[in-house]
Amino acid sequence: MAADSRTLESAETRLKKKALQLVEGQKAMLEYEAGLRSMREKTGRLRALRLAHEEAEAKLAAEAPPPAPKKKATKKAAKSPAKPAVKSFSKSSS
Repeated sequence: MAADSRTLESAETRLKKKALQLVEGQKAMLEYEAGLRSMREKTGRLRALRLAHEEAEAKLAAEAPPPAPKKKATKKAAKSPAKPAVKSFSKSSS
């Protein structure tokens, strides 16, 4: 009989463990789904802000006068190439 009570206790323990795992799994799934929902909301807000910013920039660019053309750089008078500074080392006999 003692063996029967042990198997009954172990079966109850397994059932309790399975029920606990089920509850924890459901909690984890709810947390996961809440995280996804908040990420989607944040992404939507950021997308709306970016689009509004791009629209404002495009409107300003359309209203602004075109930039003046750049003047071509004039060539400087040709100079003789700079001579490199060379130190002369002379061998002196002492």
